[in-house]
Amino acid sequence: MKFKLFIIAMAALAIVGCTEGKESVLEVTRFSLKTTASATVFNKLDAEVESQFTSKQPGFIKRQSGVNEQGEYVVLVYWNTLADAEASMNKFMGDPSVADYAALIDGSTMKMARYTVHDEFNAEASNFVEVMSYRTLDQVDSGALAKINSKVKKEVTAVRPGFGQRITGASEDDAQVVAIYWDTKAHSDEALQPFMDHPLSQEFMSMMDQSTISMGRYEMITATEAEMTNKDKVVALLNSFNTGDQTPLSYIDPGKYIQHNLAVGDGLAGFAEIMKHAPPQGFKANVIRAFEDGNYVFTHTEYDFFGPKAAFDVFRFEDGKIVEHWDNLIEKQQPNPSGRTQFDGATTLSDLDKTEANKRKVKEFVEKVLLNGEMNKVTDYINSEKYIQHDPAVADGLEGFSAAMKYFAENNLTMEYTKLHKVLGQGNFVLTMSEGKFGKGEPTAFYDLFRLENGLIVEHWDVIEAIPPQFNWKNTNGKF
Repeated sequence: MKFKLFIIAMAALAIVGCTEGKESVLEVTRFSLKTTASATVFNKLDAEVESQFTSKQPGFIKRQSGVNEQGEYVVLVYWNTLADAEASMNKFMGDPSVADYAALIDGSTMKMARYTVHDEFNAEASNFVEVMSYRTLDQVDSGALAKINSKVKKEVTAVRPGFGQRITGASEDDAQVVAIYWDTKAHSDEALQPFMDHPLSQEFMSMMDQSTISMGRYEMITATEAEMTNKDKVVALLNSFNTGDQTPLSYIDPGKYIQHNLAVGDGLAGFAEIMKHAPPQGFKANVIRAFEDGNYVFTHTEYDFFGPKAAFDVFRFEDGKIVEHWDNLIEKQQPNPSGRTQFDGATTLSDLDKTEANKRKVKEFVEKVLLNGEMNKVTDYINSEKYIQHDPAVADGLEGFSAAMKYFAENNLTMEYTKLHKVLGQGNFVLTMSEGKFGKGEPTAFYDLFRLENGLIVEHWDVIEAIPPQFNWKNTNGKF
């Protein structure tokens, strides 16, 4: 009798083992692209990395890539063992075949973790994935977590339309992961609130250390022939200074191109005339930051354009073609009193859902503080504990700003903003184009780029350029 019970127990264990599947490793890598990167180009390179590199590594099982509405990417790779995953990553870091792909990634945003899982991947038809990582509270028993995980899968997620698979795992240091696959984003969206309202889900969430939860929802990407974005076209146009490629000139509408650089003639003819005077080595452009706001694209660029320059460019599009251009340029300067240059600093784009709020905040700052002189309201807009300054003459912090204002006053110099012409933004970056007076009172264009965190300005770059007298203008379109 005991022998019979033993056989039944062993059979039950075998059934459980078959259900769970073979132990494997899920590698989760999250990152954002550089603001100057083309998502279209990146997606194509991503497919090449999978077919020509990752899938050829020992222990490879499956690879998927996705992107969320904030522009964050996730790459999920399943491996046979941790050793396989580690060996592949070590080879990846030095392999020249993936260099172009890696060069588009903002390295400061990259986060990678590996988890041992017991669910064999079978959600081939899924086009959307939710990935949540977390740590449990100290008092949570691993057996209790496994039990509630199983219940949530069977009674909460698996019963929803479009459900593909729910995979769970743990890292060597006991971090947890849940990856839930769906056929479409719409079905994932529909399942969110029922999940949050279900008692089993609430019990599951109560086991987590809330401060450690990281949740991302990603649409799978493909290497389709998607159209270039307006930002891609502008970056390609500026990079053509370096490559000599004539193709990006086709992104300009020759019949409508309006030029606001007052040293350049209007239309493509004015652009061509400038190019005739290029030095033998040509002009050079290093696009540091690039952003898109509706029909506008704005860039922060280091030029070699009749000498080293710092510049902001703004382009307006109609029907996919560039029809208007503004810019502000200044000679490249030495690092400021805090050791910062006109180009260094943060480049990571985030908070895409806060674009309009950030634009409103910066607009208020320029109108109330810079235009109306309400200096008592500075801390309503600038983070008093963290303000990074890239103006060539000003140090970090509100103290640096105050010292600069004092210097101007003591030397009968002026920095006066008289009109705000344009506010453009994407996520945590906002550019303003303003008019005023500077130095000894010369008419001046102020281009200011601000980075915000949690609704406050924490970083600032600018280009301040004198507006030449009208008799020197090469076009009649005005600076703004």
